Amino acid sequence: MSAHHHVQSPATTPEDDADLARWDDDGAPPAQPRSSPGAWLRVGAELGDRLVALSGRQDLLVTCRPGTRSGAPAAFFPTLGEVEFDAGLFAPLQPHEIHPRIVGDEERYPAAWGVFVHEAAHAAHSVWTAPAGANPRLVEAALLLEESRVEGAHLTRRPTDRTYLRTSARTLVMPDVAHPTLQGVEHAAAVAALILGRRDVGILDAGETQAVSDLCEKVLGADLLATLTRIWTAAHQCADHDATTMLAHAQDWCDALDIAAPALPVPEGLPDLLSGAVGVVMDSAAATDAADLAAQAAATSAMATRSRAQANDRAQQASRRRQAAATAKSVFNSGGATVNPDGTPAPHSNPVTGSRRPTSAEQSSASRLSRALRAAAYRERTEERTTSPTPPGRLNMRAALARDAQRAAGSVPTAEPFTHTRRRNSPTPPLRVGIAVDVSGSMRAACAPVASAAWIVARAAALTDPDSRTATIAYDRHLTALTRPTHRAPERVTQFHANGGSHNLANALDALDHGLELSRPGAGRLLVIVTDAQYTPDETAEAVTRVKQLTNAGCAVLQLTLTAKSRHLPGTTLLHLPQPSSAPAAIATAATTAIRRTR
Repeated sequence: MSAHHHVQSPATTPEDDADLARWDDDGAPPAQPRSSPGAWLRVGAELGDRLVALSGRQDLLVTCRPGTRSGAPAAFFPTLGEVEFDAGLFAPLQPHEIHPRIVGDEERYPAAWGVFVHEAAHAAHSVWTAPAGANPRLVEAALLLEESRVEGAHLTRRPTDRTYLRTSARTLVMPDVAHPTLQGVEHAAAVAALILGRRDVGILDAGETQAVSDLCEKVLGADLLATLTRIWTAAHQCADHDATTMLAHAQDWCDALDIAAPALPVPEGLPDLLSGAVGVVMDSAAATDAADLAAQAAATSAMATRSRAQANDRAQQASRRRQAAATAKSVFNSGGATVNPDGTPAPHSNPVTGSRRPTSAEQSSASRLSRALRAAAYRERTEERTTSPTPPGRLNMRAALARDAQRAAGSVPTAEPFTHTRRRNSPTPPLRVGIAVDVSGSMRAACAPVASAAWIVARAAALTDPDSRTATIAYDRHLTALTRPTHRAPERVTQFHANGGSHNLANALDALDHGLELSRPGAGRLLVIVTDAQYTPDETAEAVTRVKQLTNAGCAVLQLTLTAKSRHLPGTTLLHLPQPSSAPAAIATAATTAIRRTR
């Protein structure tokens, strides 16, 4: 169709670089090149490095300079092992701005890279050569069919290059359509091969090529277009080395045109009609690519936003963990002092009034709870039974007879007569119980029963399992540890009063979570919050956030209330106790349930 073939024979004689030429002295200043040819040597060398991956060949040279010897934007010389590339395709970029060796740099010049990928496809798949003396018209037709064939073959190896091959179509096809060497029906057939052939190998979409398809069907007729379609479809299946088959398809192409062309009228202004139809195709493809690029950019932006949000969330979680560790360290100090949320001492706000020896009833309750916890933590031994054709194991006579019968029948014995039972002891889960008691002025009735319950639970846990731990924190705006997460049972009952103001449940929960590892599975975990939840909205929101984190981690959260005016903290299991004295029994029951449900 055009004199600008992308596969060139060695007949072209190399010329000196045009940019080195100078005008004769006619009184005018010498012409200045826009860029030095030497500056493009590096670009050509880096294109050659990338050509190895694109074509799978290591014996090729890439020359990049302003203008080409062949006159085409780029061309492949099979016998010379050279790909020449017009530096003008990179416009308006200058050589120092182009770095093809860097993967991803091609995104800044997609059209130029698409032409380069097209030539790489020729280098990889245009291996056949026409025999000496071949009809030039057949060779011309074969090279026309070769354009879409090599792109389809390249696409099977590198499907991600489809975007660049689409962008190259405008650069490669439009000049050939605007300045054709073929006329009339042959011109229309060549346009069909270049555009519809790319459609059939998956470079262009069917909807995008509808304008060319309709015009070619009108000019060529449905029968001839169907015949030509079968020819280029068959050429797409041709092997890279099979020159005979390619020339046979070219012969079929020429014969089909010779038979049908005389009877087909040529519309007036056909070149302009074909150029317009191809322009519509290219504009449609460009719009599709722009939409895809916008969608990809939107998806990338959304992913980046999501990644930043996740990173911020991880950073916030890490910050909260560090803050919780600092809070737990300051609260569970050895001196038993009351601390502010930032960990500084607040000695004048200590609610602890003293301690006393446990009563006989409290000691009995601790013993009963210890026995109940041991019973709840007990796990039956697991049994695993396996069979085998050979000892050790217990002989199963039915399976042994079945094996003898299989052997006597001449079949491969599959019965396994020996049974082995393996018993394993299941580990007893330890207990983790954290108690947070509100010591604001409205919670005076809970002081005595909660103090008793804290001692009973701590004593029972220590008697049950040496790995079990409990802790109790009294909170208003300050935090005070009533019992600490140690393996030793407290000797005395810590007494306290409730006359504080405000509430700092969130920091109390952070300290209990870190000190007892309430968020880590593998133990019976229970958090008890004794409060009427008469909080401000901000205090409630912070507390609910911590409660949700614990429940999501599998920790049971129980809220004990003593008055009818109490509010329910979302996420907790609410238990109303009209009699404050029943708090120890309620906490013991909840602890037993928590350890029983542990897996």
